[in-house]
Amino acid sequence: MPDKIVIKGAREHNLKNIDVEIPRDKMTVITGLSGSGKSTLAFDTIYAEGQRRYVESLSSYARQFLGLMDKPDVDYIEGLSPAISIEQKTTSKNPRSTVGTVTEIYDYLRLLFARIGVPHCPHCGKEIKSQTIDQIVDQLLTYKEGSKFQLFAPIIKGKKGEHQKVIESARTSGYVRARIDGSIYELTEEITMDKNKKHDIDILIDRIIVKEGIGKRLTESIELAMSLNEGNILVEIDGKEEVKFSKNFACPDCGINIEEIEPRLFSFNSPFGACPNCTGLGQMMKIDQELLVGNDELSIAQGAIRAPGFSNIVEPNSFSRLLLTTLSKYFGFSLDIPFKKIP
Repeated sequence: MPDKIVIKGAREHNLKNIDVEIPRDKMTVITGLSGSGKSTLAFDTIYAEGQRRYVESLSSYARQFLGLMDKPDVDYIEGLSPAISIEQKTTSKNPRSTVGTVTEIYDYLRLLFARIGVPHCPHCGKEIKSQTIDQIVDQLLTYKEGSKFQLFAPIIKGKKGEHQKVIESARTSGYVRARIDGSIYELTEEITMDKNKKHDIDILIDRIIVKEGIGKRLTESIELAMSLNEGNILVEIDGKEEVKFSKNFACPDCGINIEEIEPRLFSFNSPFGACPNCTGLGQMMKIDQELLVGNDELSIAQGAIRAPGFSNIVEPNSFSRLLLTTLSKYFGFSLDIPFKKIP
């Protein structure tokens, strides 16, 4: 790879047959008087040639959707890689937008990571590999006796549509219940879904209570669930905890299961790849109690809370006072004790 970009005989617009050498892997700024040819050199010569080479590297199918720029008036340019340009101002109002998303380079990075990425356990650092049915059964049998399992086969995840064919197929296959968007439905009842919204559909395969001798039934139910969706299963435990198992990717030591790697998992603009806490924004808004409470030696009735809307709380008949009186009765605390003593 050359260490510089060499332009010879640039004559586009008002450039007068100039020769330029630009070092690679460094930030280069082009300056000059108005009309001296700064934009012509940067966009109409260097970028135009780089973008032309980039488009020519794509398939004929992809090229039909992209506009090919004309070859610039220049003797030759060497040492130039496919190029992109970034406008000084962008019309994007998305707070998740970055240079990578605006230029669409991030789309290629997501595809690259999805195809060649090797998942590792975030706890122990070991490579995550496929998990056998026997390993899944052994892990479930470690739960205490009397634990209640609900085994689900995830069929639809985050896809728009009414999905009536999926429901009808499950009904005719003999399944009785399904969990749709978090709620359990009897498949015998009429189920309607908004075709413009994304839905999750999990078919209920079996309900099992942990006790001696359930290994065979548990194995058969897991095999049945995995046969419906390429090796994935969800197990709800005692109505509280939900564990995801997969024949594809799982850490045998820590029990951590992940989905099969796909490009959308690397997108912070997608709910499947975004952080569940900050939703891909990189920051979270929380209440700062030190700013909310001016003096924790005071009681709420004395005006300990100094947030907007609570300035008239010291008045017995004010709305904020009546609201907090109701809440105090419901949650069992007093408005008349110092704030720091409220549990």
